[in-house]
Amino acid sequence: MVSQIRKAKSSVKQLVIPGMFYEDMGITYLGPVDGHNITAMTKVFKAAKRVKGAVIVHVITQKGKGYGPAERHPARFHGAEPFDIETGIPSHPRTVANYTDIFSTVMCKLGQRDEDIVAITAAMPDGTGLKRFRNMYPDRFFDVGIAEEHAVTFAAGLAAGGLKPIVAVYSSFLQRAYDQILHDVCIQNLPVVFAIDRAGLVGSDGETHQGIFDFTYLSGIPNMHICAPKNKWELSDMMKFAVQFGAPIAVRYPRGTAYAGLKDFRAPIELGRAEWIYREWEIALFAVGSMVKTAETVRDLLKKEGYSVSLINARFVKPIDEESVLEACRDHRMIVTLEENVKSGGYGEKVLDYMNRSGLRNQCINITIPDAYVEHGNVELLKREIGIDAESITKRILEESR
Repeated sequence: MVSQIRKAKSSVKQLVIPGMFYEDMGITYLGPVDGHNITAMTKVFKAAKRVKGAVIVHVITQKGKGYGPAERHPARFHGAEPFDIETGIPSHPRTVANYTDIFSTVMCKLGQRDEDIVAITAAMPDGTGLKRFRNMYPDRFFDVGIAEEHAVTFAAGLAAGGLKPIVAVYSSFLQRAYDQILHDVCIQNLPVVFAIDRAGLVGSDGETHQGIFDFTYLSGIPNMHICAPKNKWELSDMMKFAVQFGAPIAVRYPRGTAYAGLKDFRAPIELGRAEWIYREWEIALFAVGSMVKTAETVRDLLKKEGYSVSLINARFVKPIDEESVLEACRDHRMIVTLEENVKSGGYGEKVLDYMNRSGLRNQCINITIPDAYVEHGNVELLKREIGIDAESITKRILEESR
């Protein structure tokens, strides 16, 4: 009788108490409790202290509770810059579009042109710029929660079914789904587009958020293709190219204001083809994505020192443009690669490997982030400290060219 009563009690608890999942694993569940009620919180923590063994306290809160602007716009206050206390409006509102804004606009236009395009995010519709797409095409937008692994596998399933999924994700978060990229997407060579935001140094979010490993961990996967735009127009062109490509491809772009320079250089995107922006001789700068802007400044500084300098927008990290590297080696004594990624497995190593295999003996300098974790801080300051700002790069080139 006692056994039957206990089973009946457990059955009822399973129906009405949300924590029975944990109870079945031998973990005591307390809650849910109102996280804004100090008395209730004190009571439940006292109860938790008396439990011998593992215990879970389920607390429910409202983001921004007690501050009107934060309650109405919680995402805006996830990482807030200085703002007016009364209104919650930023003290220095942004007036220039950043790369996420450009991606957001492009996604809406692509969605309008092609009904097969769907967007996937892992709990980051605002951060990745998919909020507008969600509002315009709610039936083609999927937020899978904080589960990047599921986002990638889900995208693989949609692609296998004939759709064109675009997974928008931060560079550092995509690391969580490495196994799914390799096994679920790339083994089957499925047309999934990875829109990788916050690539490179991201500053004050900390060393765990620096997007400095994606070239490395993606380029080792067969069937994966990787490209990076030099400015906001090229991001638009690369996204259009990617959705029609028909195989796994990653479009990688940085955090911050979208570079608007080099507007007149807009050659069509071709797989594995670099773009020659300035063609001279002596020193050839091969820059990837965000580093094209830096390379442009480096070129100006070198020319003031009397050097003749070519600037090539690499565009693709996988596959690299071997033909352009060979062409540059014929006319230049020094090849310099610039990328916002760690050295191991990056673009520079791929160029150097090709040069070694081809018997090219030109001097080659790889400008990269060191193979180390980069602490949090102002991005421009971090670049100076690790030697990838324009002045440091120019100094190194001058020292090694004499």
